[in-house]
Amino acid sequence: MPLNPNKNLKKYFSIGEVAEMFGVTETLLRYWEKEFPSIQPRKTGRNVRQYSQADIDEIRVIHNMVKVRGMKLSAAREAIAKNHSKEDVTTDLIDRLQSIREELLGLKKELDGIV
Repeated sequence: MPLNPNKNLKKYFSIGEVAEMFGVTETLLRYWEKEFPSIQPRKTGRNVRQYSQADIDEIRVIHNMVKVRGMKLSAAREAIAKNHSKEDVTTDLIDRLQSIREELLGLKKELDGIV
């Protein structure tokens, strides 16, 4: 029987997991839900939020605009409404650049240890 490469992928994430992913509070995520209707986590009978990958992708764009780039919520809402796909590309680019920066800093630290 072939292995399922997606067996470790979760379908839903708790609010605590998502808050930890972005280094924000659960309260902030709830606030962003009110401010950005595009974030629509599934809620269980006890009102427990379950975030899908689409919700997380939307939060990533909002986090990038508000926390990384310092935009006001109203400006972020407007930017998303005008051109969401451009913001997705910008967010992906910033994520990649930050990852490359961390890798380069790690390499520099290793090289400094050699000298």
